[in-house]
Amino acid sequence: MEKKVFVWEPWFFIAFGLFHLHRIWGLVDRRSYAGFWIGVLENKGPFYFACMGILAVLCILGIATFIKNYNRNYWWRWIYLFGGAYLLFDLFAIATGLAFWNKLLLWMFDETSVYWNAIWSFFILLGAFVFGLGVKLLIQRKE
Repeated sequence: MEKKVFVWEPWFFIAFGLFHLHRIWGLVDRRSYAGFWIGVLENKGPFYFACMGILAVLCILGIATFIKNYNRNYWWRWIYLFGGAYLLFDLFAIATGLAFWNKLLLWMFDETSVYWNAIWSFFILLGAFVFGLGVKLLIQRKE
C-alpha cells in the first residue's frame, strides 16, 4: 500500500505550530502571559476544556494514524507518537493535579526565572518547525 498524506495532517501541524508560536507573547510580556495561562490552568473554565479537548483529540488522531500506518509511515509521523504521548500525559497530569507536574508548571511560568527566555524560546522554535512542516505537507499534498 502506498504512503499517503491525509488531508488533515498538514492542518494538524499548522495548528500545533500556531499554538506554540503564540508563546512569542511570553517573550514580549512575561507578566500577562504567565498570568493568563496560570489563570486558565487554575480556573479550568470553558476555554481550558475546549483547548485541552481539541489538543487531546488531535493527539489521539495522530497516534491512531501512526499505529494504523505503522509499516508505511513518513518520518514526521513519529511526532504523533512521541509528541502525542507527551501531550496526553501533560493533559492528564494537569487534569488530575499531579503535584510534581504542578510544581514544574509553576516553575515554567515563574516570570522572574533566569530560564524564562530559554524555555519559551525552545517552544517557539518547536512551533516554527512544526508550522513549517505543516506548510510543507500542505504544498506537497497539493502537488
